[in-house]
Amino acid sequence: MRPDTPAAHTTEAERLLRTAAQYPGDREPLYLQAAAHRELAGDREGATALYDELLAGKPANPHLIRALKAANLWEYGHEAEARAIIDGLRRTKPTDATAWEITAETLEAHDELEAAESTLTEATTLLATLPPEDLPHPTRSLITTRHRIRRMLALPHDAWDDRADRLHTGTVGLDELHDPKRLWSLGSSDPTELQAEIARLRSELGTYRTALSRPFPVAVLHWPERELDELLAAYPELEAEYPTYRAHLTDIEASLRELAAAGTPNLGIVRATVPSYEAFAASEATSPSNADLLPQYATTLAARARATAWPPARAAECWCGSGRTYGECHGGEAQE
Repeated sequence: MRPDTPAAHTTEAERLLRTAAQYPGDREPLYLQAAAHRELAGDREGATALYDELLAGKPANPHLIRALKAANLWEYGHEAEARAIIDGLRRTKPTDATAWEITAETLEAHDELEAAESTLTEATTLLATLPPEDLPHPTRSLITTRHRIRRMLALPHDAWDDRADRLHTGTVGLDELHDPKRLWSLGSSDPTELQAEIARLRSELGTYRTALSRPFPVAVLHWPERELDELLAAYPELEAEYPTYRAHLTDIEASLRELAAAGTPNLGIVRATVPSYEAFAASEATSPSNADLLPQYATTLAARARATAWPPARAAECWCGSGRTYGECHGGEAQE
């Protein structure tokens, strides 16, 4: 059950910090989750302390941590310090799309719409250099969020807004989804208007929004061939899940495409290892031969920031480790 009270969020933050002490390799993502729970518990100073502790070392995602810290600081009265961090991030020009988006959403939350729009424009120009079909989810989200902010500012469409429209796959267009006047319909007593708004909201829930999917993606397990051989030698009960290595790879790609076709955002692949899986089974007080444990293991790895976004760009190396590009390997199957 998810925490829903300040005390429960505090308890969950402490549990995550204890886990981080046990698994130093996962310290950064676990600390970020703990900081989020402290924010939800109202302990914003405690959250800032965790961000500072991470930044005192050599974090893997310093720009993301600074963006989160700025958002948190502004919420409890440290506007000047938050602005200084945001200005520093913009000067640094990070390649992390999520850091840019959190920064823009912080500005938006404090009615700095023009600054949010210029931040998103700067980020989009810097990061959206690939063909539209090859853009990763966080970059697509930047373009979509920029479209929404520009609609709020009543700015005319530009080339990036046109691209956002092309990337959008929902049944309701972005111009309608991002119409600022929609708020008025929520107070309407006209059943037709209310039904139309419900349809728009349902469509909006299916769009890519980094803020909604930031904790971790929906991830599928990938066992490298050597690891899979070791797994099945130790736990032959799992052969029904993995009849052959080739079938395993085919199932991964097919499962992810099916999820994507259903509108599931922020998909990823996590690489499994036997020692890690056995340790996870021990922590759950169950046997590694229990097939029901596999999706839980995948979710746990994803929550620890171990997931690689899917699909990769067609010119990038395929997720399976073959050494070929995704377009030549598993990505090529989409064209067959």
